[in-house]
Amino acid sequence: MIFDPDMTSVKPYFIQALHEWISDNGLTPLVVVDASFSGIRVPDGVVEDGKIILNISYDAAQNIQMDEELLTFNARFSGVSHAIIVPMQAVSAIYARENGKGMMFDVDSEAAAPDGGDSAEQAEQSPSEKTGGKKKNKSKKSHLKLVD
Repeated sequence: MIFDPDMTSVKPYFIQALHEWISDNGLTPLVVVDASFSGIRVPDGVVEDGKIILNISYDAAQNIQMDEELLTFNARFSGVSHAIIVPMQAVSAIYARENGKGMMFDVDSEAAAPDGGDSAEQAEQSPSEKTGGKKKNKSKKSHLKLVD
């Protein structure tokens, strides 16, 4: 499938549709986020191996909003409420926790924070959140399955 470069990205629409589909089937939608992407706001200590996995079920995420640019919601981590901000471009997958069905996406590396960059978002992040564009180990096999 070839997409017209003058059109908006289909990725946010797929993420929203899959979130609804997973939720409608009584399953738990999770998103995988590339932590090197600029503009992410998450609590300290949730970044592992350059990725963040977030539960975006209606039970776990309050005031969830998704548009063409951002996924935002409030969630509790260790009993403390946090405002979560994730640029849609940073989402690398959405899938159901219970069966792994979902979809993987490419993350636009040009939009990821450059090594050594000092954007305002990075200045506010903890050292554990600053991964500075590290490349992921691509030898790991994904547990995600293609949705027909």
